[in-house]
Amino acid sequence: MKLTKKYEKLEKSAVKLTVTVDKSELEAIYNKVTANYSKNAQIPGFRKGHVPAKVLVQKYGDALKADTLSEAIDGSLNEIFSDENEKDNRPLPYAQPKLEAVPEMDLTKDLTYTVTYDVLPKVEVKNFSGITVKEPQVTVGDAELAEELKAIQERNATVIDKKDSEAVAKDDIVTINYSELDDNGALIAGSKREGFVFTVGSGENLYKIDDEIIGMKKNETKEITKTYAKDDADADLAGKTKKISVTVTAIKLRNLPALDDDLAQDVNEKYKTLDDLKNDLKHQMEVAKDRRVKEIKNNDLLTQLVEKNQFDLPASMLAAELEGRFNMMAQQFQTTPQQLEKMLTASGQTKEAMTAAWAEESEKMLKSRIIVESLLKERNITVTPEEIEAQYEKIAADGGMTVEEVKKHYSDPRAKEYLIDDAKEQKLYDELYKEVKISKGDKMSFADLFKR
Repeated sequence: MKLTKKYEKLEKSAVKLTVTVDKSELEAIYNKVTANYSKNAQIPGFRKGHVPAKVLVQKYGDALKADTLSEAIDGSLNEIFSDENEKDNRPLPYAQPKLEAVPEMDLTKDLTYTVTYDVLPKVEVKNFSGITVKEPQVTVGDAELAEELKAIQERNATVIDKKDSEAVAKDDIVTINYSELDDNGALIAGSKREGFVFTVGSGENLYKIDDEIIGMKKNETKEITKTYAKDDADADLAGKTKKISVTVTAIKLRNLPALDDDLAQDVNEKYKTLDDLKNDLKHQMEVAKDRRVKEIKNNDLLTQLVEKNQFDLPASMLAAELEGRFNMMAQQFQTTPQQLEKMLTASGQTKEAMTAAWAEESEKMLKSRIIVESLLKERNITVTPEEIEAQYEKIAADGGMTVEEVKKHYSDPRAKEYLIDDAKEQKLYDELYKEVKISKGDKMSFADLFKR
């Protein structure tokens, strides 16, 4: 198509595109539209397909011009945006071009129109000065292994009743009836609760009376008076004194299995001995540690790059991300976005307030993604088939699988594409870590590492 185009950059990665379509192209489109009308028009006195152009213009003049205008605009935009040289000027998928004003339709003149839309931000990531990435210091030793083994014991524990003569102890599972009393010892209406079950020491009870019921026996009733600190996290308790009547109705304990070969075999038939379980568990912990430390380092680096290389996000990009998060939440609740919105309204909340609370985090994530994509493109990061083979072998070793099993999983094109993208990004991070300072971060436990 014979046309000219002019781009003007606007704020927040928006673009104004002015297109001029040559009048000869406009005339050709008009003739095509008219021919289609003539072919399909049914006008009394004329055979279908033989309606004179003059009659068509008299009856459908405005429609012919409108269709010509639409085809001229759509056709020229499609041609522009399909050009590989115009990649950087293509609108985002969720940012359709908006026509600023309906242009004049005059077949004797060139057609000029203007659209605005959002494009992917162009970011030149240049500022690496002063960046220091802290690497958490985590050791997977005997103590950490023991904690994991204890967790396995807990998951495989059986629950048994304590003897009536045995008292409540920490980590017991108790069932209690309780109620709050006023200063005169009378029941406060609405405070009575029966059959409440919790683990002693967990703090998962309304009045935080774990310590106070230790030593009680089954069917024993106790009146507890407890004063709470002024800075208690629970505003309803902070600085107050409560009287609570508690009756223990059941006491159970977890019977932990012995740490032996039988337990290992119960966990997974691939383990023959406890040592097999320990060795594999330690390997898995090391893999998990390395993966998590890498995630923390990468996030730290990206956070600093975002801070040092400021740019504006397109409004449509952030809006699409927030809408996507809301729709995902609806899926998690097994409902529709519309129903979720109604649920929020019924509880005194709004969709707008919820998505606004996500905005800052979402903006950082999107900017991080754009920086990564920009650096991948700028540095022309690619991976070779040999590097992908090495990835297969690493995944197999980390996961206790065969290379063939890994390859079978990644035989799906989408999964393979994800693997390739991940390999490219890791290659990029390896390059970047040579350009920034890496220092030792805080020492932390294996468990705390995953709380960050």
